[in-house]
Amino acid sequence: MLLLYMLPMAEGFKHQAFLVLAIILLLINQSEQLESSQTRTLLRVRSLLNYPDILSGWNSTIDFCNTEPTSQVTVVCYEGSITQLHIIGSKGTPLLPKNFSMDSFVKALVKLPELKVLTLVSLGLWGPLPGKILHLSSLEILNMTSNSLYGTIPDELSSITSLQTLILDDNMFSGRLPEWLGLLPVLTVLSLRKNLFNGSLPESFTSLENLRVLALSHNHFYGEVPDLIRLTNLQELDLEDNAFGPRFPQLGNKLVRLVLGKNRFRSGIPSELSSYYQLEWLDLSFNRFVGPFPPSLLSLPSITYLNISDNKLTGMLFEKTSCNVELEFADLSSNLLTGHLPTCLLDSKDRVSLYARNCLATENENQHPFSFCHNEALAVGILPHHKKSKTSKVALAMAISGGIVGGMVLLGLIFMFVRRSNADKTINKPTTRVIAEKATTVYSSKFLSDARYISQTTKLGALGLPAYRTFSLEELEVATNNFHTTAFMGEGSLGQMYRGRLRDGSFVAIRCLKMKKSRSTQSFMHHVELISKLRHRHLVSALGHCFECYLDDSSVSRIFLIFEYVPNGTLRSWISGRDRCSLTWAQRISSAIGIAKGIQFLHTGIVPGVYSNHLKITDILMDQNLVAKISSYNLPLLAEIAGKVGHGTSAPPKDPSTSARVTYDDKVDVYDFGVILLEMILGRPSKSRNQVQVLKNQLEAIMATDDATRRRVADPTVRTSCSDQSLKTMMEICVRCLVKDPAERPSIEDVLWNLQFAAQVQDAWRVDSHSSEGSPISPCEPQHLRVAFR
Repeated sequence: MLLLYMLPMAEGFKHQAFLVLAIILLLINQSEQLESSQTRTLLRVRSLLNYPDILSGWNSTIDFCNTEPTSQVTVVCYEGSITQLHIIGSKGTPLLPKNFSMDSFVKALVKLPELKVLTLVSLGLWGPLPGKILHLSSLEILNMTSNSLYGTIPDELSSITSLQTLILDDNMFSGRLPEWLGLLPVLTVLSLRKNLFNGSLPESFTSLENLRVLALSHNHFYGEVPDLIRLTNLQELDLEDNAFGPRFPQLGNKLVRLVLGKNRFRSGIPSELSSYYQLEWLDLSFNRFVGPFPPSLLSLPSITYLNISDNKLTGMLFEKTSCNVELEFADLSSNLLTGHLPTCLLDSKDRVSLYARNCLATENENQHPFSFCHNEALAVGILPHHKKSKTSKVALAMAISGGIVGGMVLLGLIFMFVRRSNADKTINKPTTRVIAEKATTVYSSKFLSDARYISQTTKLGALGLPAYRTFSLEELEVATNNFHTTAFMGEGSLGQMYRGRLRDGSFVAIRCLKMKKSRSTQSFMHHVELISKLRHRHLVSALGHCFECYLDDSSVSRIFLIFEYVPNGTLRSWISGRDRCSLTWAQRISSAIGIAKGIQFLHTGIVPGVYSNHLKITDILMDQNLVAKISSYNLPLLAEIAGKVGHGTSAPPKDPSTSARVTYDDKVDVYDFGVILLEMILGRPSKSRNQVQVLKNQLEAIMATDDATRRRVADPTVRTSCSDQSLKTMMEICVRCLVKDPAERPSIEDVLWNLQFAAQVQDAWRVDSHSSEGSPISPCEPQHLRVAFR
């Protein structure tokens, strides 16, 4: 319009001059339109963020490019375009409303194409990060800390080759890190702290030659750290609280801050670390580092913070060992250090020095006797530093000999130390760090001579199970991703249950029992020996165990029992559940036979027998072949721990039997089996003991009637596919099991014989009548193992 208004004036000017003026005016007009568009974009951002208080000053009349920056909001412009946007909310800001869309939010942001720096911190953002963020092609710094973003890092981000800083701390991102992260050409800062990332680090990280900061703490990473020695500009490496290890990473010597705490490193500290002259902060705590501690770390020219606590580092310290005058904090506690505490650690009031639970010659903090560190060092193959050269040579030979004889001697030393530690009750138990200890699988000759087994126990190959063994704590941590919440299956009064996957790919169920009183590993061995024999086709069998012990006195802090994993749900879900196909009558009889065989094994398969198992139908699990397995039985170990930790006796609630429980222990399980059988026949659960008795009385009355009447009370899904005789036999067994007087109940052998008779007449009936119950049922999608806790 302005150009048209000026057309009459153009006759008095030369043609070329008019064209120049017109172009200038057109550019000015376009610039005004661009600024107006960016204003609308910022107001749209404010709207999508639900009008936060920190943006209350934003409106359509202000000049965003000339507003005064604050600690929370900053807008920077260059040549009429917004190049930096910083919005920082308060920590703990609640999530944006349900109608918030991360996709719409990023769609608005990409209308600022010249944006180079984008900071969106603590704004309550939630949802996956959309791939359309790639349209911010000029982005150099992206910081979206302290929100609730989840999912994976979008691959589209790889196209922003100008990206120098990526900070996504304190969100819920998950999955493995993409390989392309290591291919960003100018990346200098990568910070992904406090997320849910897992897996190993991409090998491409070895090519990030411009990287200065790599912060991946508080995630679920594991495995070896890639060789980072080529990252000559790396100044900060923070890998805390993951599962990295076991070897110390290969690093450049320009590091200023190195944090490897709470991982699974179990190698020695490399001597090269003493040449890290720029190192100010070093944290190696809560790992399993072994070998000598280099005292030179105390005197590194830049060191201000040093933490090597809770490892198994050895070595002799001397009073004259020097320290850097700038050292403010040094924690040497819970190692195997001997000698005298360096005077330099105590000569400054401004310096915090911690050194408890070593074997130092000082009375200022709790220390162990020298023999403790000596024996512990031998147990892990470390040579303690002391002056007895003869002993040192012997210990060194034992530590480095990898042969069979050396291993046997090593085990003997561990056993001697455990006995010595148990006898020494003057040592206080540590409050933080525990170590893993494997218990022996060598069983006493007395136990083996006392035990008697039914034929199935001597044919472990028929079980399809690996041999019983001890597990290391590291194996269990790897199997459960360090006991992550995703592996958690349930908790009862006696401990927690986790689902794990071993290195060979097999799944296991891991029960964790926490101890609240000091007990030695040997005091539990008779229980472990019993558990190792409770292996049967119709039991959820034990695969092994692991003791976790305190470092000071080797008393047990936790016991892990590892069981086979049964994936196909409970028997109830296959009988009265409505979320899957129902078992046929023949399959129900087969399951009942399996349960009875499992009970028979618990009673007679080993001495002493395992009775009063308080069986429920939800305790019966079905494997992939629909074989019934008893998952919860009365382990004496659980009964003993229950008494120790204050939960009282582990004996289940009594059935309606008399007080002569000791005499009829086996009949308690027979009654519970009758309750399970009742649900298998009727197809519906019993809600109380009284209801069980009512239904039992009804069955007893119906048995004297005709076949048609008996069929009418059976589960509708099987009443037309069962033989009259097999149904009547099952009802008779059920009624006999539920008799109030335990003396009148049948033995489990009698029950098993009648069940097998029911199966035979059912098979004969099917052949004679040419009936068909349909094709075998295929198991539905595997479910997590459901374990009943008592």
